[in-house]
Amino acid sequence: MHVNGFLAERFDRVNVVAARLSRSIMAKRKINSEPKSKDARERQESPETQNVPKRRVFIVDDHPIVRQGLAQLINGEPDLAVCGQGEEAYQALRAIKEARPDIVLLDISLKDSDGIELAKELKAQMPHLAVLMLSMHDETMYTERALRAGARGYVMKQEPPNTLLAAVRKVLSGQVHVSDKMGASLLQRMVSGKKSKGGLPMDRLTDRELEVFRMIGAGKSVKEIAGNLFLSTKTVEAHR
Repeated sequence: MHVNGFLAERFDRVNVVAARLSRSIMAKRKINSEPKSKDARERQESPETQNVPKRRVFIVDDHPIVRQGLAQLINGEPDLAVCGQGEEAYQALRAIKEARPDIVLLDISLKDSDGIELAKELKAQMPHLAVLMLSMHDETMYTERALRAGARGYVMKQEPPNTLLAAVRKVLSGQVHVSDKMGASLLQRMVSGKKSKGGLPMDRLTDRELEVFRMIGAGKSVKEIAGNLFLSTKTVEAHR
């Protein structure tokens, strides 16, 4: 029952994210279809606006409906364009090397691996590539891990689309993006000198242990987890 409830909740969250993206896109289309003022038309048609190169965005998410919604949202922006998509870590890593994006939108939960591990690999192989984590998982559990792995920001999928677009542009400008709540928490921890390991029991798990824990919660068997993470079943059992 616990696993079924977890999967049902995750599916519901994906549908909520997709619906929110769809509403945002429809609202933007409505605004764009309305008559524009003379000044707005001149700004849109100016050479400066038309000649600005679009920043290239690569999306890595294991839900096709979310990838499609994100692509429509991003491609509707004058300064951004999606240059590729992926749902599996190793396939995405190869595609990212070929596409050479300016930024990668990366989910935590992937089909064959974990977004945190992919972020580490991207940092090692392409240290100048900007990575922005985008996930439905609790930011208090994953934000600091994502930043340590090499990501430059973390956005929860429950946030409005405009927040995501602002985060993308912020990270592209060289800054780090986290929510105000997480920013205050990380600053307080730094000032007090306390480490995250003194908090919730989940904070004391290693990245790999948390990855195994998440996959167990998603209903995967020990054999499936071992195959996805290239571990022995004995090692997975040790992490449980």
